Amino acid sequence: MATPLTTIRNGLSALLSTLRSGPGGPGETSPTDSEPTKDEPRADGGHGRVHAERDGDVVVFVVGMRINAFWKVHRWLPVALAAPRMVRELRREEGSDLLGSWSFVSPPRTVGFVQYWESFEALESYAHDSDALHRPAWTEYYRKRDDGAVGIWHETYRSDEFESVYNHTPPRGLGAASGSDLVPATGESGTAAGRIAIERSNDD
Repeated sequence: MATPLTTIRNGLSALLSTLRSGPGGPGETSPTDSEPTKDEPRADGGHGRVHAERDGDVVVFVVGMRINAFWKVHRWLPVALAAPRMVRELRREEGSDLLGSWSFVSPPRTVGFVQYWESFEALESYAHDSDALHRPAWTEYYRKRDDGAVGIWHETYRSDEFESVYNHTPPRGLGAASGSDLVPATGESGTAAGRIAIERSNDD
Protein backbone atom coordinates (compact mmCIF):
# COMPACT_ATOMS: atom_id res chain seq x y z
CA MET A 1 0.00 0.00 0.00
CA ALA A 2 1.33 3.41 -0.96
CA THR A 3 2.21 5.76 1.87
CA PRO A 4 0.49 9.18 2.06
CA LEU A 5 3.77 10.86 1.03
CA THR A 6 4.08 8.61 -2.01
CA THR A 7 0.47 9.30 -2.97
CA ILE A 8 1.03 13.06 -2.75
CA ARG A 9 4.27 12.80 -4.74
CA ASN A 10 2.57 10.78 -7.48
CA GLY A 11 -0.32 13.24 -7.64
CA LEU A 12 1.99 16.25 -7.96
CA SER A 13 4.03 14.44 -10.60
CA ALA A 14 0.89 13.80 -12.67
CA LEU A 15 -0.17 17.43 -12.30
CA LEU A 16 3.21 18.85 -13.35
CA SER A 17 3.40 16.45 -16.27
CA THR A 18 0.04 17.69 -17.53
CA LEU A 19 1.04 21.35 -17.16
CA ARG A 20 4.35 20.82 -18.95
CA SER A 21 2.75 19.07 -21.89
CA GLY A 22 0.22 21.87 -22.37
CA PRO A 23 -3.18 21.45 -23.92
CA GLY A 24 -1.82 22.26 -27.41
CA GLY A 25 -3.18 24.43 -30.15
CA PRO A 26 -2.36 28.03 -31.09
CA GLY A 27 -1.23 30.51 -28.48
CA GLU A 28 1.16 29.88 -25.64
CA THR A 29 -0.30 27.29 -23.30
CA SER A 30 2.87 26.06 -21.64
CA PRO A 31 5.54 28.79 -21.85
CA THR A 32 9.17 27.75 -21.89
CA ASP A 33 12.51 29.49 -22.24
CA SER A 34 13.61 27.37 -25.19
CA GLU A 35 14.70 28.98 -28.45
CA PRO A 36 12.05 29.30 -31.18
CA THR A 37 12.12 26.64 -33.86
CA LYS A 38 12.77 27.54 -37.48
CA ASP A 39 9.06 27.77 -38.26
CA GLU A 40 8.01 29.45 -35.01
CA PRO A 41 7.32 33.20 -35.30
CA ARG A 42 9.79 35.29 -33.35
CA ALA A 43 8.46 38.02 -31.13
CA ASP A 44 11.35 40.33 -32.03
CA GLY A 45 10.26 40.24 -35.69
CA GLY A 46 13.81 41.16 -36.63
CA HIS A 47 13.39 44.55 -34.94
CA GLY A 48 14.49 43.75 -31.37
CA ARG A 49 11.37 44.99 -29.58
CA VAL A 50 7.77 44.46 -30.65
CA HIS A 51 4.30 44.88 -29.19
CA ALA A 52 0.89 43.31 -29.82
CA GLU A 53 -1.73 45.10 -31.88
CA ARG A 54 -5.29 43.88 -32.26
CA ASP A 55 -8.72 45.17 -33.21
CA GLY A 56 -11.46 45.33 -30.60
CA ASP A 57 -11.55 44.57 -26.89
CA VAL A 58 -10.18 41.53 -25.15
CA VAL A 59 -11.35 39.67 -22.05
CA VAL A 60 -8.67 38.32 -19.70
CA PHE A 61 -9.72 35.42 -17.51
CA VAL A 62 -7.44 34.22 -14.71
CA VAL A 63 -8.46 30.99 -13.00
CA GLY A 64 -6.60 29.01 -10.36
CA MET A 65 -6.79 26.05 -8.02
CA ARG A 66 -5.42 26.04 -4.46
CA ILE A 67 -4.56 22.72 -2.84
CA ASN A 68 -5.66 22.98 0.78
CA ALA A 69 -5.11 19.34 1.75
CA PHE A 70 -2.20 17.73 -0.09
CA TRP A 71 -3.01 14.28 1.32
CA LYS A 72 -6.46 14.27 -0.33
CA VAL A 73 -5.06 13.61 -3.78
CA HIS A 74 -8.32 11.96 -4.85
CA ARG A 75 -10.02 15.36 -4.41
CA TRP A 76 -7.62 17.86 -5.94
CA LEU A 77 -6.01 15.85 -8.73
CA PRO A 78 -9.26 15.39 -10.75
CA VAL A 79 -9.88 19.14 -10.45
CA ALA A 80 -6.34 19.91 -11.59
CA LEU A 81 -6.54 17.57 -14.58
CA ALA A 82 -9.94 18.86 -15.69
CA ALA A 83 -8.73 22.35 -16.67
CA PRO A 84 -6.24 21.26 -19.37
CA ARG A 85 -8.93 19.00 -20.85
CA MET A 86 -11.25 22.02 -21.12
CA VAL A 87 -8.58 24.00 -22.97
CA ARG A 88 -8.02 21.09 -25.37
CA GLU A 89 -11.77 20.91 -25.93
CA LEU A 90 -11.88 24.60 -26.83
CA ARG A 91 -8.86 24.27 -29.12
CA ARG A 92 -10.59 21.51 -31.07
CA GLU A 93 -13.75 23.58 -31.52
CA GLU A 94 -13.85 25.35 -34.87
CA GLY A 95 -14.36 29.08 -34.40
CA SER A 96 -13.61 28.92 -30.68
CA ASP A 97 -13.67 32.29 -28.90
CA LEU A 98 -10.73 31.27 -26.69
CA LEU A 99 -7.89 33.33 -28.19
CA GLY A 100 -5.01 32.05 -26.07
CA SER A 101 -4.18 30.29 -22.82
CA TRP A 102 -1.10 29.54 -20.75
CA SER A 103 -0.57 27.82 -17.42
CA PHE A 104 1.27 28.97 -14.31
CA VAL A 105 2.41 27.48 -11.01
CA SER A 106 2.61 29.47 -7.76
CA PRO A 107 4.32 27.13 -5.27
CA PRO A 108 3.51 25.41 -3.12
CA ARG A 109 -0.28 25.21 -3.46
CA THR A 110 -1.59 27.07 -6.52
CA VAL A 111 -1.76 26.29 -10.23
CA GLY A 112 -3.83 28.05 -12.84
CA PHE A 113 -4.35 29.53 -16.29
CA VAL A 114 -4.34 32.98 -17.84
CA GLN A 115 -6.73 33.05 -20.78
CA TYR A 116 -7.71 35.56 -23.46
CA TRP A 117 -11.29 35.52 -24.78
CA GLU A 118 -13.11 37.26 -27.61
CA SER A 119 -15.85 38.48 -25.25
CA PHE A 120 -17.32 37.99 -21.79
CA GLU A 121 -20.46 36.61 -23.39
CA ALA A 122 -18.43 33.88 -25.10
CA LEU A 123 -16.70 32.98 -21.83
CA GLU A 124 -20.00 32.85 -19.96
CA SER A 125 -21.62 30.80 -22.73
CA TYR A 126 -18.92 28.14 -22.50
CA ALA A 127 -19.09 28.08 -18.69
CA HIS A 128 -22.83 27.26 -18.78
CA ASP A 129 -22.81 24.91 -21.78
CA SER A 130 -24.16 21.59 -20.48
CA ASP A 131 -22.62 19.76 -23.45
CA ALA A 132 -19.11 21.01 -22.67
CA LEU A 133 -16.70 19.77 -20.00
CA HIS A 134 -16.86 22.77 -17.66
CA ARG A 135 -20.47 22.59 -16.49
CA PRO A 136 -20.42 19.01 -15.13
CA ALA A 137 -16.98 19.58 -13.55
CA TRP A 138 -18.24 22.78 -11.90
CA THR A 139 -21.35 20.96 -10.62
CA GLU A 140 -19.25 18.11 -9.21
CA TYR A 141 -16.87 20.51 -7.46
CA TYR A 142 -19.67 22.40 -5.73
CA ARG A 143 -21.38 19.17 -4.77
CA LYS A 144 -18.28 18.33 -2.69
CA ARG A 145 -17.25 21.87 -1.70
CA ASP A 146 -17.79 21.27 2.03
CA ASP A 147 -14.78 18.97 1.94
CA GLY A 148 -12.51 22.01 1.63
CA ALA A 149 -9.62 20.00 0.18
CA VAL A 150 -9.30 22.20 -2.89
CA GLY A 151 -10.21 25.81 -3.55
CA ILE A 152 -11.06 27.49 -6.86
CA TRP A 153 -10.73 31.18 -7.69
CA HIS A 154 -11.02 33.29 -10.80
CA GLU A 155 -10.88 36.90 -11.97
CA THR A 156 -12.30 38.38 -15.19
CA TYR A 157 -11.17 41.64 -16.81
CA ARG A 158 -12.86 43.36 -19.74
CA SER A 159 -10.23 45.53 -21.38
CA ASP A 160 -10.53 48.18 -24.07
CA GLU A 161 -7.03 49.47 -23.36
CA PHE A 162 -3.87 47.42 -23.11
CA GLU A 163 -0.18 47.59 -23.90
CA SER A 164 2.56 45.01 -24.20
CA VAL A 165 6.20 44.66 -25.17
CA TYR A 166 8.33 41.63 -26.09
CA ASN A 167 12.09 42.03 -26.26
CA HIS A 168 13.93 39.12 -27.91
CA THR A 169 11.48 36.53 -26.60
CA PRO A 170 9.00 34.17 -28.27
CA PRO A 171 5.45 35.58 -28.17
CA ARG A 172 3.45 34.84 -25.06
CA GLY A 173 0.21 35.97 -23.47
CA LEU A 174 -1.58 38.57 -25.56
CA GLY A 175 1.20 38.49 -28.13
CA ALA A 176 0.49 34.80 -28.79
CA ALA A 177 -3.30 35.13 -28.78
CA SER A 178 -5.28 34.62 -31.98
CA GLY A 179 -5.93 37.91 -33.74
CA SER A 180 -2.85 39.72 -32.36
CA ASP A 181 -0.23 41.15 -34.72
CA LEU A 182 3.36 41.71 -33.62
CA VAL A 183 4.73 45.06 -34.77
CA PRO A 184 7.96 46.96 -33.95
CA ALA A 185 7.91 48.80 -30.62
CA THR A 186 9.60 51.90 -32.02
CA GLY A 187 8.78 55.59 -32.36
CA GLU A 188 5.53 56.46 -30.62
CA SER A 189 5.09 52.84 -29.53
CA GLY A 190 8.52 52.73 -27.91
CA THR A 191 7.15 53.33 -24.41
CA ALA A 192 4.24 51.91 -22.39
CA ALA A 193 2.59 55.36 -22.24
CA GLY A 194 2.98 55.72 -26.00
CA ARG A 195 1.41 52.34 -26.70
CA ILE A 196 -1.56 53.12 -24.46
CA ALA A 197 -2.00 56.47 -26.23
CA ILE A 198 -2.06 54.70 -29.59
CA GLU A 199 -4.73 52.27 -28.30
CA ARG A 200 -6.85 55.21 -27.14
CA SER A 201 -6.54 57.01 -30.45
CA ASN A 202 -7.52 53.84 -32.32
CA ASP A 203 -10.69 53.57 -30.21
CA ASP A 204 -11.76 57.14 -30.93
